[in-house]
Amino acid sequence: MYLPDPAPIDAPSVLAWYDRHARDLPWRIAPADRARGIKPDPYRVWLSEVMLQQTTVAAVKAYFLRFTSLWPTVHDLAAAPLDSVLKEWAGLGYYARARNLHACAQAVVSDHGGVFPDTSAGLQTLPGIGAYTSAAIAAICFDEPIAVLDGNLDRVLARYYALPVPVREAKDALRAALQASVPERAGDFAQAMMDLGATTCAPRAAACMLCPIQPGCIATKAGDPTIYPVKPEKAVRPVRKGHAYVMLDADGDVYLQSRPERGLLGGMTEVPGSDWAAVLPVTDYPATGAWAHRGQVVHVFTHFRLELEIWSAQVPAEGLHGGWWAAPRAFKGEALPTLFRKVLSAAGLD
Repeated sequence: MYLPDPAPIDAPSVLAWYDRHARDLPWRIAPADRARGIKPDPYRVWLSEVMLQQTTVAAVKAYFLRFTSLWPTVHDLAAAPLDSVLKEWAGLGYYARARNLHACAQAVVSDHGGVFPDTSAGLQTLPGIGAYTSAAIAAICFDEPIAVLDGNLDRVLARYYALPVPVREAKDALRAALQASVPERAGDFAQAMMDLGATTCAPRAAACMLCPIQPGCIATKAGDPTIYPVKPEKAVRPVRKGHAYVMLDADGDVYLQSRPERGLLGGMTEVPGSDWAAVLPVTDYPATGAWAHRGQVVHVFTHFRLELEIWSAQVPAEGLHGGWWAAPRAFKGEALPTLFRKVLSAAGLD
């Protein structure tokens, strides 16, 4: 067992620090307002937590403000067309989140009268809400005394306990140690610990003299907290290869289509292309034209690296089925993921 007798986190010191240094975030109720009885909106907290998965706070803020402007309540989001949600999500990545977001909003409205369940167990019955997200919403909105352990907290606790193995090998032990420290102000404590990891106990630097839990941090006492967490061995990321075909008509409009609903980038907009395979497929142009090679686009997904050869040509507007023609000036309104924005840029279309 990697943490045989873990010392508790000094929750009162963490909360006192948070009361002074809490980040100002558009989805957050400040600790002073929370003390006055102003409660967090579960819709806004849920939306922010889904957006923040695998994405930075800086990147999420603009998306969050746009979403809440377009769809101020869960009822509004549930009533929105999925295609509109996907278009607004474009650029955030991990697009299954957007589909689950829409499905979850509809479930909250249809099955719960527009009111989010107030326990982590109840929240996990909703589409796309797993253990972490349910814990975060339940703690922040309803002060459920539950450990909220995200990537930043992994790092803080790995340093606090000088964890000798990669976090993934001791996740349950870290969660149990954190759970034992959760105070009555569970929501503020969860957000305070998140803030510690995001600002004070950062990945490449640790401002230990400013940290409220520094007196109990084993890694600080040992001299160099930044050697933690211990890094796991990197798995080799496989490479897939393929072709992307950018077709233009005589007016300069571009032929677009939707990806299959299921699978990677499901339901998002793309240009036609080949399968993605370990060996580059033979070119198979989807229409007659003077095809020109426009270079290569490299895009790294979580589990593989994609190398796409980009081709473009002017083609007859007739004879293509299942897609639509779009003017380049209208691209901002399309549900184009980052990969296919790169493809269009490589073809000279921004």
